Amino acid sequence: MTGFGRAEGLVGGKKVTVELRSLNSKQLDLQVKLPALWREKEITLRQWAGERVLRGKADLYIGMENAQEAKRTAFNADLIRAYYAELSDVARTVAPGQETDLLAQVLRLPDVAAPVKEEFDPAEWEAVTALAEQAWKAFEGFRVAEGTKLHAELKQRTANITALLEEVAAMDGGRIRRTRERLHARLEELQATVDQERFEQELVYYLEKLDVTEEKLRLSTHCTYFLSTMAEEEGQGRKLGFIAQEMGREINTLGSKANDAAMQQRVVLMKDELEKIKEQVLNVL
Repeated sequence: MTGFGRAEGLVGGKKVTVELRSLNSKQLDLQVKLPALWREKEITLRQWAGERVLRGKADLYIGMENAQEAKRTAFNADLIRAYYAELSDVARTVAPGQETDLLAQVLRLPDVAAPVKEEFDPAEWEAVTALAEQAWKAFEGFRVAEGTKLHAELKQRTANITALLEEVAAMDGGRIRRTRERLHARLEELQATVDQERFEQELVYYLEKLDVTEEKLRLSTHCTYFLSTMAEEEGQGRKLGFIAQEMGREINTLGSKANDAAMQQRVVLMKDELEKIKEQVLNVL
């Protein structure tokens, strides 16, 4: 969900900037900031951005420069006349013949002047939405470039897990034999006399608990499914996250059953690769 897009242009004589950016997040967290003049369009704009960004902590910013310079002041002529007439009467009564700049005094009184409020212009808004579309195209281009790199990394991490699994499978072939020899050596060391038939029965029971055939098969299947899901249409981020969770369960079970230092080392490396996959899956739509 990482992305950034920016577009600038003149709208109604004012410079307008549109920026759209997003960071990783499981859900859509969209913040919209725009000038008060276009505030009534916030809901429409939020819906427009949400349909495109889909996931991530996103910010849509629309800024308007030189807005202060474009503002002008409107005077209330009727109120100014009323103030001036009243002050003139007071001045003639209180200080006849005294010269006073009454107009300057009137202009300082409340409510005689107020900034002109700009009205919403549909034509200007169309120009703003055109800039938003330009920013979106830049944003999408950024995400496509990031997605290409992400696809290659996820594919390589999954291949690394598959390669480690193949090493584990090769080690697993001699693990039963090594376990049997280790137990025999321990019994000889203790000079214990055991019933051979009972020993074999217990050994079979013990080795069944260490059997990882199903875990290897399921992990291999999950890796294949992960890669095939990556090749499907967009919107597979959550699905890839669920598959990664299942991969983690099989790797954990494999590690708990391994009972072999070399195999457990490979399991640790698998976990490391899987954690990096989980981190990057958050960036998949």
